[in-house]
Amino acid sequence: MHPIQEHAPIDHAEDRETLWDLIKDIKFAMFTTRHANGHLHSRPMTTQNRKIDEDASLWFFMPRSSGSLADVGVQPTVNVSYADPDGDHYVSVSGDAFIVEDLARKQRLWNKKAAAWFPKGVNDPDLALVQVRITHADYWESKDNRLTQLFKTAAAAVTGRRAAVTGEHVRVTMR
Repeated sequence: MHPIQEHAPIDHAEDRETLWDLIKDIKFAMFTTRHANGHLHSRPMTTQNRKIDEDASLWFFMPRSSGSLADVGVQPTVNVSYADPDGDHYVSVSGDAFIVEDLARKQRLWNKKAAAWFPKGVNDPDLALVQVRITHADYWESKDNRLTQLFKTAAAAVTGRRAAVTGEHVRVTMR
């Protein structure tokens, strides 16, 4: 990975909006839990909310029969990672996951993509609603376009120096 300038932890509404702007169009995230045996398990999931919730939460639909919920029951601390290689930005979200029994919220979040996984609809007994309350998130964005990155990387390979790709690493603290 190319070097990125790192900023001190920050906590501003604008930075939360930037975080949401980076993840809102990414179709799948990798949802990582810690299994009872201590191993990390990652699964592709789709973020259901259309903006970061007022309490800095992300929402997911998961099957109750999945190992994800068992893992969350043992260790609620999770990571959700997003990658947009075409836009050259990457996001890592850390937080605590909770199973939420809220039919009204399920109905608000319900969509056709969810119906593909839960054909019995919002009342499917296997449908669980999982809230991830974000504690902090990190994001990386490159400021160089692809051609510039390629040129700088090639120049570094020829000269033996580290590539000087510009970008930033920002930590957004939610709690």
